[in-house]
Amino acid sequence: MRPFMFILSAMVLMSLAFWAYRENYATQQALKDVSRLNSEIASLREALSQQRAEWAYLNRPSRLRDLVALNFDNLNLLPLEPEQFGHVEQVVYPLPPISIPEFGAVVDTIGTVDGEEDPL
Repeated sequence: MRPFMFILSAMVLMSLAFWAYRENYATQQALKDVSRLNSEIASLREALSQQRAEWAYLNRPSRLRDLVALNFDNLNLLPLEPEQFGHVEQVVYPLPPISIPEFGAVVDTIGTVDGEEDPL
């Protein structure tokens, strides 16, 4: 019985060593993936900051003003004036939703027709 336990212990030890070996390489691969993703994120952030700087440079008011002046004949752009905007009173708001009676609810069908008084 003793030799069987030694063999069984050796097999368990070898299987645990194999598992630890595989886990070690899986962990190393995951760390490499995380490192690659971090470097990709850093490069994308750098590209984004560069694009934001270019956007700010291209949207300078003086540059846009010069472009409008150069292309005035083609675009017919005019400066914005306060009179070009509407007033709050001119805004049309949506109507409230129509209430539909629930199914099975009692609906009063007796009423007046064309302004006549109720006979009851």
